[in-house]
Amino acid sequence: MNRLSYLVCGALGAFGLIDASSYLYAAEAAPANSDKAAIEALEQRFAAALNAKDVDTIMKVYAPGPGLFVFDVSPPRQHVGWDDYKKDWQDFFANLPGAIKFSITDLDVTAVGPVAYSHSIQRLQFTRKDGSKAELVVRLTDVYRKMHGQWLIVQEHVSIPVDLDTGKPDMLSKP
Repeated sequence: MNRLSYLVCGALGAFGLIDASSYLYAAEAAPANSDKAAIEALEQRFAAALNAKDVDTIMKVYAPGPGLFVFDVSPPRQHVGWDDYKKDWQDFFANLPGAIKFSITDLDVTAVGPVAYSHSIQRLQFTRKDGSKAELVVRLTDVYRKMHGQWLIVQEHVSIPVDLDTGKPDMLSKP
């Protein structure tokens, strides 16, 4: 909604001729909804690329350059920069010889201007090098920035709950 439209709605609302708040809210909600849909689509592209073990396509959802920061679930503790994180994905897939099955649930996205964040639950089923089957469920939080009209992940935090009494991780992260 342009500036003139805001002024007209505000004036008509001031005189009691329309409920300007509903028009103003709708104008502000539309970009947030389209941004949310764009981020949800980004997450779907990520899931498809992960299932295909396509590192190049996976990396298209992350901001290029040294500004990317990731706390991953496996060592090392953090990855700084796009190149470092790409290598982590390459190493990850090198250790998974068979097909994988990846899914995202409980995705909740909030977009405010050029910044957004999300949290989700992500499940990965895979075969280890020794042939054994495994499953891993993680909690994930992403921070996105809209750059040149495109949403990209600039920060990511992957975690697994730990039983504080035993020190053992809950690899299936049940609620």
